[in-house]
Amino acid sequence: MSLSHYSDDGFFAPKKIAAVLATTQEDVAQSVGLGRDAVMRRERIRADKTQRRLREMVEIINKVTPRFGSPLMAYAWYRSEPLAGFSGQTAMQLSQAGRSLEVLEYIDAVDAGVYA
Repeated sequence: MSLSHYSDDGFFAPKKIAAVLATTQEDVAQSVGLGRDAVMRRERIRADKTQRRLREMVEIINKVTPRFGSPLMAYAWYRSEPLAGFSGQTAMQLSQAGRSLEVLEYIDAVDAGVYA
């Protein structure tokens, strides 16, 4: 899905992300390891940490959406599917711990047939 579906005025918009993923803004915040205020207060939404965490989640979801057929199914995978080689942690748990780059590298490796 195009990044414009997730953004507003050049920033990732938790409200739009929640709408695309059929969930709440609070759930989006929790999914990226942020508190409720980070996605509800305008000045916190634009903070570097908030924008980085939202961007990382959107990158992961966009990367696996073709595999699952929809952003909603990709989000379900992000939240619930344990990743091989990460002690049973999900993409969400790794992202919450600041390890989104490792998730993206894992997806690239799977796509290249390394873990297949």
